[in-house]
Amino acid sequence: MIEHEKADDTAQPPPAAATSDQEETSAAPDKDPAEGAPDTSPPPAPPAAEHSADVEGAADTALSIDAIRSEGLTARQLRMAMRVAQKHGIRATSAYEAVLILRQRGIDPFARATMLELLDDGEKSTSKELALRGETAPSVANDPLNAAQARMAKIAADRERELGKVRRDIAKRRRKRMLLLGARLLAFVTLPTFIVTWYFYVIATPMYAAQSEFVIQQADSQSGMGALSGVLPSAGGMGMGGGQSEATSVQSFLQSRGAMLRLDAEEGFKDHFRAPHIDILRRLAEDSTDEAAYKLYQRHVQIGYDPTEGVVRMEVIAASPEDSERFARALISYAEEHVDMMTQRLRDSQMREARASLEEAQEKLIEARQAAIELQERSSIISGEVELSLLSQRIVALETELTQTRLSVQEMRTNARPSAARLQPLERREEALRAEIETLRNSMTQGSSEGGSLARIQSELIMAEAEVQTREMMRAQAMQQVESARMEVSRQVRYLALSVEPIAPDEATYPRKLENSIVAFLIFLGVYLLASMTASVLREQVSG
Repeated sequence: MIEHEKADDTAQPPPAAATSDQEETSAAPDKDPAEGAPDTSPPPAPPAAEHSADVEGAADTALSIDAIRSEGLTARQLRMAMRVAQKHGIRATSAYEAVLILRQRGIDPFARATMLELLDDGEKSTSKELALRGETAPSVANDPLNAAQARMAKIAADRERELGKVRRDIAKRRRKRMLLLGARLLAFVTLPTFIVTWYFYVIATPMYAAQSEFVIQQADSQSGMGALSGVLPSAGGMGMGGGQSEATSVQSFLQSRGAMLRLDAEEGFKDHFRAPHIDILRRLAEDSTDEAAYKLYQRHVQIGYDPTEGVVRMEVIAASPEDSERFARALISYAEEHVDMMTQRLRDSQMREARASLEEAQEKLIEARQAAIELQERSSIISGEVELSLLSQRIVALETELTQTRLSVQEMRTNARPSAARLQPLERREEALRAEIETLRNSMTQGSSEGGSLARIQSELIMAEAEVQTREMMRAQAMQQVESARMEVSRQVRYLALSVEPIAPDEATYPRKLENSIVAFLIFLGVYLLASMTASVLREQVSG
């Protein structure tokens, strides 16, 4: 750095002053020609002697000034550097030297903060000071100090004029940007929000919603889950008392196309939303398809299931309170039928199997009884034990008679001259009794041409009776299975318990005008901000 005021041992060389004047002239090309006139004041006297360190510092300063001059700074930047140097109390001989000294002090003369600080704080004071100096300074002809002050005053005036122009340009561009921002917000946010709000408040048809709640319960849930439900209130919702799968199935059924088509066939769902008093956005066209009607059905019939409580909540929206209640009750009846139908197949299967087993046992019992009757008819024996008892009694009686006859024959033979007329009949009678007893004994163990033996017939009768008893036991078990199946089926029955009945509302539920308007505003604003950020990023990418 060049020191401008030393203690009388160093003086400014004449070439430096001339160079400074030339730099000031080149730095301010837009000044008056009078300011560019060469300085006719006598140059100061050359210094008597220079120290070697000063020579090296001057050389470094000259090199730094040459480097700054090679940067190609504009006249406006040079004037700004002189202004900043004046504010910080730096007396530089040229604008390039002012830039050098400011940079050595760590001040950027071209920074935006420095320019704003100059505009806010130092502009008016500096201009006034220069003006006062120019007015109060003594007018001396060919005074270098007066010429420099005049040049500085002119530079300050030009600078003030340029800064004012910059401020006006900045304010103009700021107003333009604000106007463009307001126009974009009006076009992309305010106007669409106003249209949506106008639709909700003026055009939209009032819609009425009927609320209802129901649960799917099991027939034995009260007895089987009574104690557990007191400890765990959500046991029914977890599928232990009612059945989570059934509730989910009912929810899916009510949201299906089949439910919509049945509701249209029985209650006129499509005709209701084709009415002319419904607004055009909600109205169903006359030639609409089932798919369009199903989309409308999904928007106006809302089904929700709470697994913690096991409650199915249904909201049915219609253009009139009566129709909303009518549609809700119809859908609840469809849900009841669906719940009954879900367990009907299982119940029918269990009862059908039990009844088939009972019928088979009855048929087998009848067959066993028929076989026993046929055997009795074929053998002419009702009971083998009774027949055996009768045969045994006859044999005993014949043997008794045979014994008496044999005793009579022996008694007559003891006589010396027995009577042949009396002995021969007794002997024939004895032979006949023996033959009869033998025949009876053979009939018990040996078969005849007419049928089997009594032992075989008795065995067959016993087996037939045992078969009949077995079939009777099987029939009793089948009847018990039927009763058990009937009890199990009754426990497996699901039914729909309506906890909140649908009631026609007396006020419109939809549209929610204020909430919908706020949501529309936030959506449009979010879309606008997203588009603006995307455009800014793309613009930076293209310009970079």
